[in-house]
Amino acid sequence: MVQSWIVRLVKRILRYLYYGAVFICVILVLSGSHLAPDTPIERIRAYTRQIEFDFISWTLDSLRLKLFETAVGASQYLPESERHDIVYYYLWLVQQIQRRQAKLEQIYADPGVADPLAASAELRQELADLSARRDRIDPTAEAILQEQISLIVAENGLSLAGQPVPPVLYHSTPLPLIIIVSPRNIIREEHSVALDPLLTLDKQVELEDQVDRALNVSSLVESIGGLGLYPTMVVESSNLDWLSEVVAHEWVHNYLALRPLGLNYATNAQLRVMNETTAALAGKEIGRQVIERFYPELIPPPPPPPPSNPVENPQPVEPPAFDFRQEMQITRRTVDQMLEAGQIDEAEQYMEARREVFWDHGYLGLRKLNQAYFAFHGAYADEPGGAAGSTEDPIGSAVRALRARSKSLADFLNRMSWMTSFEQLKQAVGIS
Repeated sequence: MVQSWIVRLVKRILRYLYYGAVFICVILVLSGSHLAPDTPIERIRAYTRQIEFDFISWTLDSLRLKLFETAVGASQYLPESERHDIVYYYLWLVQQIQRRQAKLEQIYADPGVADPLAASAELRQELADLSARRDRIDPTAEAILQEQISLIVAENGLSLAGQPVPPVLYHSTPLPLIIIVSPRNIIREEHSVALDPLLTLDKQVELEDQVDRALNVSSLVESIGGLGLYPTMVVESSNLDWLSEVVAHEWVHNYLALRPLGLNYATNAQLRVMNETTAALAGKEIGRQVIERFYPELIPPPPPPPPSNPVENPQPVEPPAFDFRQEMQITRRTVDQMLEAGQIDEAEQYMEARREVFWDHGYLGLRKLNQAYFAFHGAYADEPGGAAGSTEDPIGSAVRALRARSKSLADFLNRMSWMTSFEQLKQAVGIS
């Protein structure tokens, strides 16, 4: 018993030391960089500076919350069944809040409601009560999920003395928006800037138009699901499958950030795709293991076996449904070809026409389809096709091939994390 208590105390002290080191690094990085006003990123920031996300304040507040969680450590002493129920209760609260927020938006958007403030009084009170309950349980629920992911990470051989390095830390919060900027003549993310999450849609469009006109680029303001700060930022969700995967995904970014692949994230587009694809593959794998271990009731049942006596005269086969990934892949490949031929205006007209096709098939959230869209979404090549383009995409397919050939997740991450070029990856999988 005494030995166990000493081990927990040593681990807690190590966490304090680690958080302190991270805190110092974050402050140095966020406050010690000053670029010349004529650099491309500063020309973009001329339009974003007043609406950029405050990373320093967010990091300070999140570290304070995490240090408090560690000092109290209440979740560690709860029985597994109670930990399970706390996470489910937290997810239920998030779901109820999201449903009421959607109803509130409908009230304010309804032209038939003369006084939305009065009409929503009861709903807003319900939201306040639910939010207060969510805020009370949120630190414990996050600590439980952190500990569960940490255990899976350790079992995969990615820990030091049983402790993931860095420790798994995340905080659910409204994430910043991000403006992605690509040249018009080629799909490539050249710059991105994090923005205030409360920036309204009309202001987002206005910003894109200003940047595009002034700098002759293609830009897009997008929302994100997670961000690899420390603690990592993860958008609030009631979907535990998604949440466990994203928390693991962002932890992998932190893991890579201590090694060459992560340190060179912004060096070129190839390394960025290698990094994102590695995190996506590993995040899915770790997240799936978390569900299998701690929440097996969420695992879908296997598909039913085919009938033993197939019907001799089956009904006519329905035409295939609209395949978003396949259609997006076709769009990306066509755009690449047009841009390579110098047909910039034609490519942009084609993308808008294709966006209308997606709209007609129910993809109403696709507000803009341009070079910046593909530069952002094409970096996630853990599955073939889609915005990444060709099914023969060399970077994504090479990362997937290396994972298939690796004897374990730890072997895969250790090999990927020390790479500094696409040439090294090609050599590892034997392609020219």
